[in-house]
This record gives sequence, structure tokens and C-alpha cells, in this order.
Amino acid sequence: MRPQEALLHGAPKPLEQLPLDPCYAGLSDVYHTVVSPTPLPHPRVVHFNAALAAELGIDAGDQALVDILSGNRPWPDYAPVASVYAGHQFGAWVSQLGDGRALTIAEIRKPDGERVELQLKGAGPTPYSRGSDGRAVLRSSIREYLCSEAMHALGIPTTRCLSLVASPQPVQRETLETAAVVCRVAPSFVRFGQFEFFYHRGQPEQLAPLADHVIAQHFPHLCGRPDRYARWLEEVVDRTAQLIAQWQTVGFCHGVMNTDNFSILGLTLDYGPFGFMDAFRQHHVCNHSDYEGRYGYDSQPLIGQWNCSRLLQAMQPLLSDDQDEAAAIVTAIYERYSATYSRAALRRWADKLGLIEVRDGDTRLVSQLLTLLHHGKSDFTRSFRLLSRVRTDSDAPAVGVREEMADPAAFDAWVASYRARLRAEQNTDDAARAVRMDRVNPKYVLRNHLAQAAIERALDGDDSEVATLMRLLGRPYDEQPGMERYAAAPPDELRHLEISCSS
Repeated sequence: MRPQEALLHGAPKPLEQLPLDPCYAGLSDVYHTVVSPTPLPHPRVVHFNAALAAELGIDAGDQALVDILSGNRPWPDYAPVASVYAGHQFGAWVSQLGDGRALTIAEIRKPDGERVELQLKGAGPTPYSRGSDGRAVLRSSIREYLCSEAMHALGIPTTRCLSLVASPQPVQRETLETAAVVCRVAPSFVRFGQFEFFYHRGQPEQLAPLADHVIAQHFPHLCGRPDRYARWLEEVVDRTAQLIAQWQTVGFCHGVMNTDNFSILGLTLDYGPFGFMDAFRQHHVCNHSDYEGRYGYDSQPLIGQWNCSRLLQAMQPLLSDDQDEAAAIVTAIYERYSATYSRAALRRWADKLGLIEVRDGDTRLVSQLLTLLHHGKSDFTRSFRLLSRVRTDSDAPAVGVREEMADPAAFDAWVASYRARLRAEQNTDDAARAVRMDRVNPKYVLRNHLAQAAIERALDGDDSEVATLMRLLGRPYDEQPGMERYAAAPPDELRHLEISCSS
């Protein structure tokens, strides 16, 4: 750590010296259950996120760290808890869910004063495991570890990962696999489904303490206001809409947008069968367990709003004692979503096209481009990255991106409209615009075939590709000499890797 970084973050400390702040664990036991992790035999550290550890103020050399991050030893002076919740899964109400394989093992204050929670995923069964083993497998753990940090580097709100520990312990999924434990980090892991749980159980008296905890810790500007619940829900809806606008504009599909997988803070939560699109398809479904395509790419914005409607229904008892008035408040908050999403998405699409202003007709320009990408099954990430090569001082064909298109003539017509739009706002400094566009159009994303290659090596005991991808994806917008193959479209035989809920 450089001296100026040490001044900013403070010197790393052994775990027992880190300031604990057990606000969530301090809530009533109706919200969670104390449960110890199940020891993980023969743990092997696949990767440790040293940069995040420094941000948290954790001494990476602490001898107790590996045992704690594998679930073999408790965090000093903290009793781990698993949370109860419910949720709508693929649109169907499921009344009893919960942290079936996750445990919050600590709540600490970072050197900058921010409170964060650390959670082990895959640390064994809890009272909410519903007969499952409570373990995670190395395959899915690598995917979550890499993607959460990749999303963070893209600037998309997300939970993060501190460590990935593997074990030869066998775990039965669709096939026999091996176990792993990920340590996830977030300001909070509270989900929509935690509020749904108490509402549908007829326990509205449990809503306020949980809501007040979230507001006090994460929305302190609302504390004490008589209308704090309505104002808080407005912010939750806005954050959710803005998050999904970010997903859409990087071609990210979550795969399991159940309400129990939606963060009350607007974070990307629970990486299962996710995927960044290679060939762009409006109706792309990344989860082959999603037989009806409920969570396809083009459905994500509407599903986000539907999930918000379930949260708003659950919170209605806190909004007013008058049912009609509460319903009116819910409707007004619900209707915020569409406008917030549209503004956020259009602004991001405009940024990706290098447009300084948002004007009438820009929605149509974006839609026409996406239609071209869809019809040609063009590579989403590469196509947007190469658009920065379009010049306004020439009408020559857009070399590079044109080759990604199945209908070059139709694309040429679109480029003519695009150039006219750029010139209309006197946005003719091509070099400056290219720099701006390359800051919002990543060159590198976690493509499925890249993750799969890292998984296959790690299963053979070679963790080097995980480390390579962590370095690469930590700088997604930068040209990285010698790494161009990671930006290429997948080879034909790897274009259709299928990811399921067991991921």
C-alpha cells in the first residue's frame, strides 16, 4: 500500500482490532437465527481480494483469516446469523425461504466510517436450508466471485467478494462437484423478500423495526420524518430502476430476478445463472431453467417494476392507517419507476453513443441500432466499443463495427443518421468523443466462456486464470496490450454455454 493510500484507509488491522458494529444482528431474533458455520475440510484459497481487504482495513496477513473465511473459526466476538425471508420465485409466491447457505459472520466499520456486512456463502446448512446441504460449489462460486468484482469495476452497484476458498469435499448437484465458500461484502444484505415475509404472515408489527434499521443505517437523512417510509420507498424504487438501466446498457442478464434476490439498497445481488450477452438478442434468456423466459433481457425492466410492486404491497401497512390513502401512496411510488428507468436508460444509451445531450429522436436512434444488432446477432460488447471509431469528418464506412453487422447496408444508413445527430450538437471532436465513449463502453466483460475456462483450470488445481480475470476485469474500459483475445467473441463451439439455477 502506498503512503497516501495508508493515510486514506488507515493501517490494516488484525480481525480482533477491527471495530464491530452489530446493528443487524442486534435486531430481534424474529429476523434471523444464530447458527455456526459447518467446518470446511482442507480449505484452499483460490483467490483473496487484497484490494478490497485494504479498503476494509483488514490485515491480509492475519493468521486467523483463512480459517474464518472458510467457516472453520468464528469472527472474534460475533455470533453468525442467517436471515429469514420469503419471495416471489418466477412469479409464484413461496412463503418460507431464507439464508439456506449464507451466514452473516461480521458487521464492521471500514476506516472511512462506512458500515459493511461480511457473509459466507456455502458455509453449511441453516434452519432455512429446506433440506439442502447449505454448500456452494466451486463452479458457481468462481462465477459469483469474478462477476461481482467485474460489476464493481464497471461502476454498477453490487455486492462484492473478499475471498474464495475451495475444498475437495464432494457436493451433489446435477453432477458430483466440489465445495467452495465465498465471502461476500455489502453495506446490507436485506432483501425485498424480508418485508414480504412478515406482511404475508400477518405480522405487520415486524415491518417497522426492520425498515427503521435500514433507514437509520443507509438513509439517515430520512430519520425522524413522519413520511420517512414513503420517502424511503421512493428511493428504493428509484435505485432499482437505475440499477436495471445499468444492466440493460451493458447487456447483463441476471437470470433469477425473484423478489428474494432483490436488494433493498439497489445492489446486484445473488449471482446465479447470470450472463453478459455475446450475440445480442432482445429476448435472450440466460437461465436454461427459465422455461417460460420470464427473466429474459427485454423483460428485465418490467420485472424490476413488478418486484417493486410486491415490496410496496408489503409495506402498505406502514404508509397510512387509511387503506385508500395507503393505496394512493403505493400507486404514486409505483409510477415513479417507469419515468426513472426511462431517464436513466436513455442517458446511458446516449453516453454509449457519445452524445452530450439527450434530444427528441434519440430513443429511436438507439432502438434502430439495437434492432440491427438483434437481426444480425451481433456481438453486443464489441459493437458498442467499436462505435467510437465512427468519424464525423468523413462519410467513409465505419470500419470495424461494420464487420459485426449482418446487414452492412442497413448499418451504413444508420451511421448516416448517427453522424447527422453528432453534428447537430456540434459534437465533431472525434478524438475527445472516442475517449468518452471508451469510458462507458467496456472492452472486457465476464463472458461465459472465459468464466468456464477459469472454472475448468481451478477444478484441476490451477487458480491462475481466476487471478488473470480478476486483474483484467478490474480495468474493463482500458486497452490492455496482450489481452485482446479476452475481448474477442467466443468460438462457435462455446457460443451456447447453458447456465442453470444450480449455477
